[in-house]
Amino acid sequence: MRIKIIHTLLFLSFLLTACSGANTTYPTSQRDLTTTPVPPTARVTVVTVPDPRLTATTFLSDWQSEKYSDMYDLLTSVGQDAITREKFVQRFVDISVNLTLQKVNFDILQSITNPRSAQVAYRLTFKTAILGDLGRDNITMNLSLEKNTWKVQWDDGLIMPELKGGNRLQIEYKIPSRGDIYDQNGNVIAATADAVALGIIPGKINDNQESALVNLLANLTGKTSQAIRALYANAGSDWYIPVGEASAQDANDHADLIQALQGNGLVVTPFNSRYYFDGGIGPHVIGYVQPISKDNLIEYQRKGYSGSEKVGQAGLEKWAENSLAGQRGATLRVISPSGQTVAILGQTDSKPAEMIYTTQDKQLQILAQKAITGFNGAIVVLERDTGRILAMVSSPEFDPNLFDPNNYNFNVGLSALLQDPNTPLINRASQGLYPLGSVFKIIMMSAALESGLYTKDTTYECGSYFRELPGVTLQDWTVVHGQPPSGLLTLPQGLMRSCDPYFYHIGLDLYRQKGDQFVTTIARGFGLGKPTGVDQIAEDGGNMPDPISEDDAVQESIGQGRILVTPLQVANFVAAVGNGGTLYRPQVIQKITSPDGVPSFSFSPVVNSKLPVSSDNLKLVQDAMRSVVADKRGTAWNVFLGLGIPVYGKTGTAQNPHGDAHAWFAGYTNAGRSDKPDIAVAVLVENAGEGSEIAAPIFRRVIEDYFFGRPSALYWWESNYYVKKTPQPTATPQP
Repeated sequence: MRIKIIHTLLFLSFLLTACSGANTTYPTSQRDLTTTPVPPTARVTVVTVPDPRLTATTFLSDWQSEKYSDMYDLLTSVGQDAITREKFVQRFVDISVNLTLQKVNFDILQSITNPRSAQVAYRLTFKTAILGDLGRDNITMNLSLEKNTWKVQWDDGLIMPELKGGNRLQIEYKIPSRGDIYDQNGNVIAATADAVALGIIPGKINDNQESALVNLLANLTGKTSQAIRALYANAGSDWYIPVGEASAQDANDHADLIQALQGNGLVVTPFNSRYYFDGGIGPHVIGYVQPISKDNLIEYQRKGYSGSEKVGQAGLEKWAENSLAGQRGATLRVISPSGQTVAILGQTDSKPAEMIYTTQDKQLQILAQKAITGFNGAIVVLERDTGRILAMVSSPEFDPNLFDPNNYNFNVGLSALLQDPNTPLINRASQGLYPLGSVFKIIMMSAALESGLYTKDTTYECGSYFRELPGVTLQDWTVVHGQPPSGLLTLPQGLMRSCDPYFYHIGLDLYRQKGDQFVTTIARGFGLGKPTGVDQIAEDGGNMPDPISEDDAVQESIGQGRILVTPLQVANFVAAVGNGGTLYRPQVIQKITSPDGVPSFSFSPVVNSKLPVSSDNLKLVQDAMRSVVADKRGTAWNVFLGLGIPVYGKTGTAQNPHGDAHAWFAGYTNAGRSDKPDIAVAVLVENAGEGSEIAAPIFRRVIEDYFFGRPSALYWWESNYYVKKTPQPTATPQP
């Protein structure tokens, strides 16, 4: 176009020169040719017009990047007078929501330019979450030249032609029911169900009916009578005290008694919800749902949510959100300013949600939660030879039903939960970081054997004190308990007796002869210092640092210093010791299926790695762990008397700079039963002192619950099963 203008101007100049012949004297001779003046050269002014395609590309690129305010800056002054910045931005936000827009792509097709106006034709492709790809061809963008810059003439048709004249989009949803969550045996853990919130108003309790009231609530919620009485012991007479929830079916089974007690302190409020049975079965694994928050509303709407749903916020509810939510059906309409449907741009049918079957054993999970009642800590139970997580407990636990505003207990209960100083929402099993204490001696024994410097017959005089570091004296655990030193021990006996001086010696010796990375390299081969790989729940990788000095190496040799682990990591490497050296990836999903049972995923064991220990040396470690519970001199011998199930384990008491020591017991079974696969268990009890007195009895209870379905004896701190004595005795810390 610019070349045509130049040619036209030159032609006009030529015509003007030619038309001036009446005032021109033509030469009649050669002289005349050399003396006649030459007419002046014509001047041509060229106006440079910018390419409108650049403005169109910027406008559409800003749309891709969701820079709606920058798009507004590219409008003509007339366009900005017609629509405010806020309404312009909201227009594009609404389009994104109603299209469930994931991305918009464009192609510039052609352009036409005039001196003061231009047109650019382009193609749009809307990639949506529900309706797939929607395309629009040959959309025309009109532009005006303002101050030598192309500006876009605003028109709703720039979005899509159907929106001209102020039309808008409207999407209507068909939302499938959220999928259920089950244990490995098909027992329901979470489902949409009718339920009742249960609470007490203390001042209305009839003394003659208090026992009946408390017993009823205990039966419905699974809480102990002692725990229920403690809830309202110091409450005001007119306070509402939330106790828990029950399914509508369970409540109906006690309908007559409920009716009799409702005027005597009992408050029963029905609601429909994503209901978590039994007050939460493995709540730290399962997680919970919540209504979509205002801050996240647009994000979820663009994913295809209507905004009325509850969505997973933690655990499997969050990890499996896409499976549990199902596929929404939708109809996308064009609505006129008067509210009439102008066109239907797309439709899709809903698809039912999938069902999640976990690797959990519901009954074992419930009993394991009870096994650690009253303590802060964690229990992890793995199927030894596959990596299935049969139970994962973080104590204190929490009630996931409290996150539903429909639950009458929501206001009081959730506030108390969030303010609890014991931080019950933290998953201590996979995110809690603790020094490992003497359980680390399993790894130290392995490192000693693999170094070639030690054998099963290598002896050491286990005295009361360790003085091999100049200027440093460290004592054995026997000193604190007033026991005599263990004496001359072989390496396996050192593990059996948990002799601190022996392992101090090994740590210092290996540091000096094998370097600062020898032990830690083997420890990392046991899976420490990195996540286990379970991706369905959040986990921490812990800390397995190289020692920076001889003193550091000595401290790390008994699992102290800067070593930090999770109970999940410990259960995992103990399982590997028990199964012959295979570190499996822990998993909590057994299968994911359609409602009619067709699986989209089925569990299969996944091998992370092999322990860096020879089979012969691993057998020596296994035998030493067996002696911890089977030899009369073993640190946990008296705890496992009469159990009837072969157990291999290690006690641990981890010194804690922030308070009393943490109690550990980790081990595995070797029963070889076809009906009950062998398991590995790690028990961690915060600030509880000695592993053999606190953690080991809890470990035994888990073994009994798994193999026999019930405990065989009370803990020494219990007044009844799962009921702690008052006051709680304090144990003396030791390894």
